[in-house]
Amino acid sequence: MDAIDSRLETLADRRLDALAEARALPSALRDALRPLATASDFAIETLVRRPALVDARHAMVPPPALDPADPEGAMAALRRWRAAASTVLVARDVDGLDAVDATLAGSTRIAEHALHLGLAQAEAELAPRFGRVRDAEGREQRLVVFALGKLGGGELNFSSDVDLVYAYARGGASDGPRVLDAEPYFVRVGQRLAQLLGDVTADGFSHRVDLRLRPFGDSGRLALSFDAMEAYFQRDGRDWERYAWLKARPVAGDLAAGDRMVEALRPFVYRRYLDFTALDALREMKAMIEAEVARRDMADDLKRGPGGIREVEFLVQALQLIRGGREPALRRRGLLPALSALAAAGHLPEATAQRLAEAYRFLRRVENRVQMLRDAQTYALPDDPLDRLRIARGLAYADAAGLEAALQAHRDVVSAEFAAVLGGPRRGGPEPAVEPLAAYWAALPDAGEPAVLAAAGFADAGAADEALRRLAGSALRRGLSPRAAAWFDRIVPLLLAQAAASTAPDASLMRGIALLTAIGRRSSYFALLAEQPAALERLAQVCAGSALLAERLTEHPLLLDELLDVRAAGPLPDAQAVVRDRAVGLVASDDAEAALLALNERRHSLAFRIGLAWRAGRLDAIGATRALAAVAEGVVGVALGLAEREVARAHGRIAGGGFAVLGYGSIGAEELGFASDLDLVFVHGADPQAVSDGPRPLDAGRYYLRVAQKFVALLDTATPAGKLYDVDARLRPAGAKGLLVVGAAGFAQYQHERAWTWEHQALVRMRPLAGEPSLLAALGALREAVLARPRDPATLAREVADMRERMRRELDRSDEGHLDLKQGRGGLVDLEFLLQHAVLREAGRVPALLSPRHSDDLLAALGDAGLWPIDTVRALRDAHARLVEASLACTLDRRPRRARRGDPQLEAACAAVASAWSTLGPGA
Repeated sequence: MDAIDSRLETLADRRLDALAEARALPSALRDALRPLATASDFAIETLVRRPALVDARHAMVPPPALDPADPEGAMAALRRWRAAASTVLVARDVDGLDAVDATLAGSTRIAEHALHLGLAQAEAELAPRFGRVRDAEGREQRLVVFALGKLGGGELNFSSDVDLVYAYARGGASDGPRVLDAEPYFVRVGQRLAQLLGDVTADGFSHRVDLRLRPFGDSGRLALSFDAMEAYFQRDGRDWERYAWLKARPVAGDLAAGDRMVEALRPFVYRRYLDFTALDALREMKAMIEAEVARRDMADDLKRGPGGIREVEFLVQALQLIRGGREPALRRRGLLPALSALAAAGHLPEATAQRLAEAYRFLRRVENRVQMLRDAQTYALPDDPLDRLRIARGLAYADAAGLEAALQAHRDVVSAEFAAVLGGPRRGGPEPAVEPLAAYWAALPDAGEPAVLAAAGFADAGAADEALRRLAGSALRRGLSPRAAAWFDRIVPLLLAQAAASTAPDASLMRGIALLTAIGRRSSYFALLAEQPAALERLAQVCAGSALLAERLTEHPLLLDELLDVRAAGPLPDAQAVVRDRAVGLVASDDAEAALLALNERRHSLAFRIGLAWRAGRLDAIGATRALAAVAEGVVGVALGLAEREVARAHGRIAGGGFAVLGYGSIGAEELGFASDLDLVFVHGADPQAVSDGPRPLDAGRYYLRVAQKFVALLDTATPAGKLYDVDARLRPAGAKGLLVVGAAGFAQYQHERAWTWEHQALVRMRPLAGEPSLLAALGALREAVLARPRDPATLAREVADMRERMRRELDRSDEGHLDLKQGRGGLVDLEFLLQHAVLREAGRVPALLSPRHSDDLLAALGDAGLWPIDTVRALRDAHARLVEASLACTLDRRPRRARRGDPQLEAACAAVASAWSTLGPGA
């Protein structure tokens, strides 16, 4: 046995001998306690003072009852209880009963109990002299104790201080013999609470209290009203305080009021927009810590040293602050739940999150063991070789070297991930391709040579130079803060270089300048682009390739998130499911305006991502139109829920029947474009004599009219995130002259008895979208019955051809040089009419034609049924895909849906449709 091993055995024996003097230790019990004696002097000393605890060392110790009349006794009881409860934590950890997560949660619970007990004791001690504080209405007010840091996150280490902030909901005065205003009263309560927990007595201490995180720090008032706190954070709140309050929660006093205050401060912590300013603030905090580490030679510090606990916390909190304003699922106080949420949302690779979680747990376990040794607030492995060996053996390592190697491996993981996420943009000079552009920009607005732009690849260098000079001399540029100006001056040359390398340099630059001008009031967007070169590259590509997407970015800068989001380059999510997943929360929200804004943000975000995927070739044109339709269907479902809720609040509900939204045209066929409106028809299934049961009852017709009107208004309402969709309801029975909402019986009668052939054509693409399931099913069955009824082939062909010719005369914008992709001969509408004619003619004897709505699906069904030759079907499917692709390209480029004649692929597509029209369709 080595000398140090011998010393370790001797030390453990001495500790156990001391315990044996306090109570009998049979050999089996002595052996069972040896790991505890090796790991913790604090635990053995507690057991010596309380020998009865030996047999209950794995059982939680209930909190004591404190006597307000015995302040000294209360302090003693609190300290003895904390020592006993903490010893149980040590024993459970050392004996392998608890994982580190449970130990951290146990330390948190002990602190929470101590704060509850201490606050009640402080209040009771003050009550005889000062009474209780009451507001102007006579309601009792209590201090609110907010926990920040690791206590706030529910992950307190074994021997940590507790970061607290005191506040109170309302002003007032105490009602006792000596009257105090609210603030001095609560200051006294808070001071006494800190003494009860933190003063060192013969029994030690309960918890060290740190109040320096309050507004204005040590120079600030000890207790503030909620109004004063809100005013402080609105006016003087600093970036580091956002990190501190990210974990904040009330832990003692008026918890309900505290929850309200935390919610009120949420916009300070989590910004609505993507917030990369958090990174610069984080780097400043990290630099200060690194300077302290270097100055005090703390490189081995488990908390603050390289690859330590603080780096994991900084990394996770930075990602939370950047995205948490838009993604509530990321607003977790605890680090491990937040890490899991970031991985689940796709902001960290699952493997990275797993490695960080393993490293964090390891670091926290070592930290706990270091502190459990003597209940000391220390964060480094001890220098003493024997103490270091004690820590190593307690963690199942043969020697200290094994522990140190494992520790370094985990720290290396943390350092690498921290550098990858938070290392920041390259701080050296610009890349060679950017250097001349950076020099040119730096010389503006007074100097600079336009020839630099021409050399970079801009066709109209003069126009580009003029636009850039205006930007450099603009009020926007002059009004930026120094930090925002630095970001801005880093961005512009990079944007110039990316635009020059794009497929349309001039268009990309002009659209990029428009975007920079639009986002100038939000410096966080400059931080995003400066911090993320990949986002700048994608921005230039988007501006070069799509006027519509660039316009959407300019109007709604929140969409910049999609340029950066690592998920944007992966598979598209189930768009309808993504919208639907928010439905319950949105519909349940009492804030209709906020719900509508969130729905708009989600709709535009998904549509923008679909546009990016199509431009990048990760999604074909047919897939894009299906995905856009899925987004719209999800939105319709959520908006209908909101509309029904609003109407029900005013007028109650109608029993039976229900409401249905029917999709026609492109939404019904799942062929929606990027700028399409929604062709919708509204039907209700209630008895016309039914009346709603609310305080302001309405008959069924007027009730469901209100639902429809509210629904349309929601889709059409302008919000800061845009509006949802334009609605076209002219396909309802009797068109614009008919009722906006029709009863199910009247709808069925109209379709059977009065509808024109073109209205039955429209039924081919009709699809029930949202509403009462039984009503939707009945309307779907009605559609099939109408489509399947017998028709005279000659009459059908004539009526379909006549309607198509009439539309072509009125709407076709083709000319000698251009083809109208939608209304021109051989265009998309010709193909739609061709398919509708086939369904109306054949569905009675071929039921397989009744289910499909999408043109591609209908073509496949016609081929499978043997009604059309396979070669023709294949040619028409190719033609459809090509026409849709060209049409989408026109929409994204903000051009009319026309193409120059002479494109061989488009000419072939139109020829295929025209040929089928003359051989298989109404023209046969």
